[in-house]
Amino acid sequence: MLARTGGLALLLVTVVAVLSIVGRLLIDIGLGPVPGDFEIVQAGCGFAVCAFLPLCQLRRGHVTVDILYTGLAPGWSAWASLAGNILMTAASALLLWRLWVGMLEKFANGETTFILGMPVWWMYSVCTIGLTAAVLASAYTVWRSINAIASRQWARA
Repeated sequence: MLARTGGLALLLVTVVAVLSIVGRLLIDIGLGPVPGDFEIVQAGCGFAVCAFLPLCQLRRGHVTVDILYTGLAPGWSAWASLAGNILMTAASALLLWRLWVGMLEKFANGETTFILGMPVWWMYSVCTIGLTAAVLASAYTVWRSINAIASRQWARA
């Protein structure tokens, strides 16, 4: 659901960008760019990235260095997968923590976007939803890897 919402955000951002470009091309007939188009694109893309992270982690979609995995025995590959999942959990938690701190700072100082005047903390708060889900998904993948190693089901790690 979260990834689909991120996809919808990217679709809407694309529509805004196209409308803005077409508006710039047709400025002679009274059209113009969408006001704050870059602010909308920035917020939408940031949310989309955070929304895609949990599903990517659950489906083992992150980039791996296959040259390291191809020569490993299945058991060692499972341990490497566990290590990667632990690192991803730590990285996701670090990103969530820093995003949360940044959101509180933006809320406290009342910073807004230049053109649209949107409070910046809104964008941060929406991104925390995706990163919270990413931390939970990453923690689940650690648990999944531990269970796979414990039961010697290497392919499931």
